[in-house]
Amino acid sequence: MTYSPQVDAFRKLHESGCFVMPNPWDEGSARWLRGQGFRALASTSAGFAFTQARADQDVPRDMMLAHLSELVKAVPDLPVNADFENGYADTPDGVAANVKLCIATGVAGLSIEDATGRAGETLYPFELAVERIKAARRAVDETGSGVLLTARAECFLTGHPEPLKEAVRRIEAFAEAGADVLYAPGPRTAADIAAIVAAAGGKPVNALVYGDFGLSVSDIAAAGARRISIGGALARAAWAAFIEATRLIKDEGSFKGFAGNGPSAPLNPFFRDDLKGRS
Repeated sequence: MTYSPQVDAFRKLHESGCFVMPNPWDEGSARWLRGQGFRALASTSAGFAFTQARADQDVPRDMMLAHLSELVKAVPDLPVNADFENGYADTPDGVAANVKLCIATGVAGLSIEDATGRAGETLYPFELAVERIKAARRAVDETGSGVLLTARAECFLTGHPEPLKEAVRRIEAFAEAGADVLYAPGPRTAADIAAIVAAAGGKPVNALVYGDFGLSVSDIAAAGARRISIGGALARAAWAAFIEATRLIKDEGSFKGFAGNGPSAPLNPFFRDDLKGRS
């Protein structure tokens, strides 16, 4: 089967080793990350939502599809993985239809999570969650695109009383249902990451690092993860500096929040050269 160069590159990255896949939220952050030599990028639903004055998971499907298209066009030589939340549908058929729309944006991979996004029943029931991944698998296969399907078990992030136990159960089932990559965001220790890796049965596992847990890339690689993403962490880091600087101005009349600012370099020369390269 012949796939796009981006899909081929993405699939090869998952064959061995461990790579970091950072998450830009707009064209500028995507071009900067590309310029630093990262070999694949992923969208961040939270990071993009904040740019649209929305909360995470409050971005409509079509707005997200347009954003994914923009990211793909921003870095046409790199694989882009879509944070496609819960597939923007509850039913397996709805997930399948939306997966095909996501693939049409040109992404090389996409993730489907088992969180409903609703209070009360935060996770889809086990059987429905598995059927949703099976439907996504069929949809990917029907496109013939080779796009990598990542199945996410959101047990840690939704307050499940036994997050590791339930995540392992779901990861095992999602692997059997046909997911290419398995992902249970939330573990903060190498031991928990290793347990997820074991549950994946030899399939690649994505680990999320959204804070400083004391783990390095080599630590996570040693636990068996094949891929590391950082979700909205970079976007939150940028917002954290922005929030603190504005607080100091408002509350103290101080501009000390700018103390860590550098000059516009290296941004100006980077983007000038980058634009020439694209032209």
